Amino acid sequence: ILRTSRTNPAKIPGGVENAVKMLQKLGISYMVTTGGDDTAYGASQIAKAAKGTIKFAHVPKTIDNDLPLPNNLPTFGYQTARDLGSVLVHNLMEDSKTTDRWYVVVAMGRHAGHLALGIAKSAAATLAIVSEEFDPKKPIPIDGVADIIETSILKRRALGRNHGVVVVAEGIAERLDPEELRALQGESVELDSYGHIQLADVELGKLIKNVIEKRFAERGEKMRLVEINIGYVLRCASPIPYDQEYTRDLGYNAVRYLLNPKHKKNAMITVDNGKLTPLTFEKMINPKTKKTEVRYVDVRSDSYKVARSYMVRLDQQDLLDADLVGRMAGYVKMNSKEFIKRYGYLAKY
Repeated sequence: ILRTSRTNPAKIPGGVENAVKMLQKLGISYMVTTGGDDTAYGASQIAKAAKGTIKFAHVPKTIDNDLPLPNNLPTFGYQTARDLGSVLVHNLMEDSKTTDRWYVVVAMGRHAGHLALGIAKSAAATLAIVSEEFDPKKPIPIDGVADIIETSILKRRALGRNHGVVVVAEGIAERLDPEELRALQGESVELDSYGHIQLADVELGKLIKNVIEKRFAERGEKMRLVEINIGYVLRCASPIPYDQEYTRDLGYNAVRYLLNPKHKKNAMITVDNGKLTPLTFEKMINPKTKKTEVRYVDVRSDSYKVARSYMVRLDQQDLLDADLVGRMAGYVKMNSKEFIKRYGYLAKY
């Protein structure tokens, strides 16, 4: 049994070749890797260098749920993390109601917002914000994130409620402008061996909280948000029955795949509709990026539209309600025209 590793052998001179030599020296001819996109990529590179001397089966494990499994199958760990996350957020919803306060909850999801959205939808959170709803070709401005939350606060207030819970995907930090991030945080952020921002070092919830509280303070109003990160606590939870059963299927079929001489290629193991459905490493890699394909939240899907419809966000119907707009505008010391000019872009979804 080999233990966990966050090392990217491809980034170390001779790292991949050395990994192959050591595996061969240990007499390993079959290898099961378990993890997310980075682990899958590392396995594909070692498999390529091994040139058929070691056969690989990758088991998709990540609470981010962002690997390209067929028919929208979840990665194992996601359902467990969502289950606990929804319980925690539901508890915060009750606390926010009894104390008349707002919470900003940050959930894991470097590339995709599946976990944040899944938790928010399950727990009936006030709002969820994922990176996929922003222009993929541009950095995400922190002010854009703050605008969404601020108008949610204003809309809730106009409807007679001064509390709520916002769930934010941590991947938004990955797409913030580096200069803006440095200015807000006061220091540069280190990268890991895969070239990713160390998201644990970015206090995304605190950054958002500070921007929004400052806006209210500038209008002469004290507004306190509470930020909470529910990252690591979710990924170490005991598996729910779904994942317990699911991992038995995955583990059994990973070994079955490796030992079957008919299966010649290295592959990611998936179980679709109760049947082993291997996804070869070649199909797993994006031909443009040369990295593992990422499954993003489809913001055009019916599932996302359902989630969005239950959120409290500024929308087109709100802008047609003169009384509602007038009340929200009054809270920010604007008239209705000024409010629509300033925040109307948020209702274009």
